[in-house]
Amino acid sequence: MYSVYTLLLTLVLLVWSPSIILRALRSPYYREGWRERLGCYPKPLLSRLQAVQPVWIHAVSVGEVGAASVLANLWTARRPTLPLLVSTVTGTGREVARRTFPQAAAVVYFPIDLPMIVHRAIATVRPRLILLTETEIWPNFLYECAASRIPVAIINGRISERSFSRYCLVRPFIRRVLQRVDLFCMQTGTDAKRILALGASPERVHVVGNLKVDAAPHADASSLAEQWRRELHIEAEIPILVAGSTHAGEEEVLLQVFGRLRGEFPDLLLILAPRHPERVTQVETMVADYGLTAVRRSALAQGRGDAKEVILVDTVGELSTLYAVGSISFVGGSLIPRGGHNLLEPALYGRPILFGPHMENFAEASAYLIEWGAAIQVSDAADLTRQLAILLRDPAARESMGQAAMAALAAHHGACERTVALLEKFVL
Repeated sequence: MYSVYTLLLTLVLLVWSPSIILRALRSPYYREGWRERLGCYPKPLLSRLQAVQPVWIHAVSVGEVGAASVLANLWTARRPTLPLLVSTVTGTGREVARRTFPQAAAVVYFPIDLPMIVHRAIATVRPRLILLTETEIWPNFLYECAASRIPVAIINGRISERSFSRYCLVRPFIRRVLQRVDLFCMQTGTDAKRILALGASPERVHVVGNLKVDAAPHADASSLAEQWRRELHIEAEIPILVAGSTHAGEEEVLLQVFGRLRGEFPDLLLILAPRHPERVTQVETMVADYGLTAVRRSALAQGRGDAKEVILVDTVGELSTLYAVGSISFVGGSLIPRGGHNLLEPALYGRPILFGPHMENFAEASAYLIEWGAAIQVSDAADLTRQLAILLRDPAARESMGQAAMAALAAHHGACERTVALLEKFVL
């Protein structure tokens, strides 16, 4: 089965390679880090890593980096000499990881999951322990770790309904792959049941909670909101809707809803953060097509322009704290069938949360926040308009939802402590 997987992955890469090459020719963004993706690292980095045998933490992109950093900060505080290597898949993830992990020996790209490449990467880095964040199951990488007797743990483990359905199609193979993981620290009981159904050994599976719940806010929410208002040139008392991690097909709906709401709330400001920053130019054109005026976050940072009707977030790693300035938060990937995105960031700053009907990837978290009265799930654009209008008219209701969000998170603190306790045996 491993040979079949490797063959299929090779064919996918061959088919995909013309697109990759074309993108690389057009943008340096896609040219960065290809030697690292092939398991080749700079000599100065190798000499540092081989001398210390780091704990290798892998986080795909921005969201996973945030979760992993919570764990790393606690562990580093307790073991200041514990060396870390951090890897990501995306460029945005790498950019955020470089800022988030100042204690790391290096931040690199994760190797392509082909036998020769992962063998080269693991043999040169020689990690003492590998931590894979959320749902990172790479068969050849895990096979090589087992062959090299390097323990592997999945932290903040999560198996969405969609991923579970796909893995079930190749359950016999996935069962063999999961036997090479030494520890599963899963977010919820549902995640644990799914990983067990796929073949994980029961004695290795633990429900510890979500690491992101233990993330400390960067500052008091009210002072952070004031700081953002100053930086974005937003006058006090102006109501703000922060729409984060939006996808194509959602911005159109949000702009329509925003236009309707401004009839009753003419001062309402929209902070719009597309999930993929490279789409900002496209969204900017869309804003103009709706007769609205937009300014980019980067332009405001450089002192060019003032806050307009729409602020477009074209920077990386700021969305989580931008939720603090919002009167209301909307979490994207949910008006269209993308499964939703992280709800904990706006909850962390005590902001009321709205999202669409498609939250399959965060079903348990969304149901939990709804139960606590911290979030509202809307069915469509009309429902979104109605619910936003109700909240904009009622500051007390917004305050109540925000307090409920913080209380809901406080009830689930401790995931980081539980995870570190389980990991300690691997680094004694």
